[in-house]
Amino acid sequence: MDNENKELNISTIYEDAKEGDVAIADDVVATIAALAATDVEGVYAMHTNITNEIAGRLGAKNLSKGVKITIEEGEVFVDLSITMKYGYSIPQTAKTVQEKVKAAIENMTGLNVAAVDVRISGVNIDNLN
Repeated sequence: MDNENKELNISTIYEDAKEGDVAIADDVVATIAALAATDVEGVYAMHTNITNEIAGRLGAKNLSKGVKITIEEGEVFVDLSITMKYGYSIPQTAKTVQEKVKAAIENMTGLNVAAVDVRISGVNIDNLN
């Protein structure tokens, strides 16, 4: 099962000889991160790329767009790319995103989050008059 987990980017988060193992896919951790980030006031959306745009138009939902997860030795490294709403403080919003994403991942998975890197990829100005 270890080779299968590495191919699917799945990490074991709990091992017990009697009860069994609990494993989690990187995509699950990425979805948790994306939902926590988009819940922060001032975040318009996760940054998307052309592949996500095409998949979205074909009906495929990808809640983890704009998120890269790396899990090494039980520690999670998160790289987020977000689009901000115009008029919000970038430093304060990014700090809040880091805090919320770290807390959400740690509370829901039990994994330790070593770093949450936030990249501002754009600013949404659609609602400006």
